[in-house]
Amino acid sequence: MQTVAYGCHVLLVAHVGLTLVCAMSKATCASQFEWEKTTPASQGMDETKLDQAREYALTGEGSGYIIRHGKLVMSWGDAKKLYDLKSTTKSIGVTALGLAMMDGKVALTDKATKHHPTLASPPESNAETGWPGKITILHLATQTAGFEKPGGYGKLLFEPGTKWHYSDAGPNWLAECITLAYKQDVDRLMFDRVFSPLGITRNDLTWRKNAYRPAEIDGIPRREFGSGISANVNAMARIGYLYLHGGSWNGKQIIPKSFVDRACTTAPDVVGLPEWDAKQYDNASDHYGLLWWNNADGTLAGVPKDAYWSWGLYDSLIVVIPSLDVVVARAGESWKRDDGGHYDVLKPFLEPICASVRKSENE
Repeated sequence: MQTVAYGCHVLLVAHVGLTLVCAMSKATCASQFEWEKTTPASQGMDETKLDQAREYALTGEGSGYIIRHGKLVMSWGDAKKLYDLKSTTKSIGVTALGLAMMDGKVALTDKATKHHPTLASPPESNAETGWPGKITILHLATQTAGFEKPGGYGKLLFEPGTKWHYSDAGPNWLAECITLAYKQDVDRLMFDRVFSPLGITRNDLTWRKNAYRPAEIDGIPRREFGSGISANVNAMARIGYLYLHGGSWNGKQIIPKSFVDRACTTAPDVVGLPEWDAKQYDNASDHYGLLWWNNADGTLAGVPKDAYWSWGLYDSLIVVIPSLDVVVARAGESWKRDDGGHYDVLKPFLEPICASVRKSENE
């Protein structure tokens, strides 16, 4: 046995071959993780441009973190305050799908009824269309299953895979498929397998009681992916950092890299699908992955095409930009909108952050 310094702690470690085994639990070790604070300049970023992004963010008040090279270069607001993230829940919740794929519980090509025989019912009118049996897990995760917007038990609007329509119901059905596949509360699954290893506690992230669906399914607590999570920007940034590193955290693969690669890009058979509400969502089918938005089609000219983000009401955001090694978390109130495109409200925030990275740092 020997002692090794770990931050402000001294740990006992044991040699096992060439491996050092921490005498503290993994959860305890993870909980000691804190972002190292540093200056933007030290990480090759222009502070003036970051100030510009922060000032825009603060037009909606709230809190934010900007991380580069794993270090906190700028923050604002209260890092411990929990915000109602609304649809950012979709991007956090879909992480459970990554676990299910890794564990062999669920595949994207699976028919959803394989895991949830009563999918899309109620209402009974959905069964009359003949469409429920055609819905795959991929359809539920890409907003192409055809469900109307509300998160309850709404009707199917079109045949699965033929259009793109932003819905809370589709992700809620997905949450139920994963719950039934594991026969376990997704909240518990996520804390055991994802949140706790990242050092996220129940003081950092909570899941509200369901707003649209009963509390249980088959005697198991039921969760809604359409909305429901409240979290602080520290927890949000940690989730973003997990995705930035391909699902790996502290040397352990939490979710598969292959899942992260799918989540942050648009499925080829989704690209070009007509939008049910094109006026509101523009060409969303070209820049939407597995419940994550992305810039794959270059709609945001001043943002790298590999950027992707969660996006909820009140403009809650977890932004991941692999080519710049940047993660951003922001929560607060909604930003003012005009009559521009769906993505336009993001430009004054994301573009200065990207422009802040000195060119030599990104070559």
